[in-house]
Amino acid sequence: MQVYYEDEDIIVCEKPYGVSSQSSGGENMVDILSDLCKCEIYPIHRLDVTTDGVMIYAKNRHSAAFFSDNSPDKRFEKEYLCVVHGATELTGEMTDLLWHDRVKNKTFVVNSTRAGVKEAKLAFWTLETNLEKSLSLVRVKLFTGRTHQIRAQFANASHPLYADGKYGAKDNGKIALHSYKITFTHPTSKKEMTFKSLPSDEIFNLFDMKSL
Repeated sequence: MQVYYEDEDIIVCEKPYGVSSQSSGGENMVDILSDLCKCEIYPIHRLDVTTDGVMIYAKNRHSAAFFSDNSPDKRFEKEYLCVVHGATELTGEMTDLLWHDRVKNKTFVVNSTRAGVKEAKLAFWTLETNLEKSLSLVRVKLFTGRTHQIRAQFANASHPLYADGKYGAKDNGKIALHSYKITFTHPTSKKEMTFKSLPSDEIFNLFDMKSL
């Protein structure tokens, strides 16, 4: 597992595909990092088991509390790279109402508010489209952090992620969703920090990643 940065307050690292980002009964990042750092580890955001890429964890209660405060001066931005089916618009935004079915572990786009329904918003930029494969490489910036948000919203727009069978894709393999970039304010120095991670999966190699 790659570590991009570490100090007494935080650790920024690469979460592998198939590993839980939070404490669980199986292999998970909290246990892995606790063993590595020899200290308590506090999750401050999450990734699905089927999503890999860059993450940040707090190493003490002070840092964890800092990130739990969502005030504007404590910036925390997340961007993703994904491969979706079809040719998407060059740029755009998606705003939907989402409802997550805990039994099916699936998120649905719905038309009206009710208990459990939350608004979800993201912006996206199409970096490249492979017309032969009918696939597009898309960069996504989240404004909200709903369960399976990117997967559900792109599927609803008729652009399911590559290999995401739960949301309509017919391909086999890893779901093509990667945590690409995190920007945040350091809890002690108050400096803005940015870290990037590029995906290594074969499906991403269909596109030119040099400009990222």
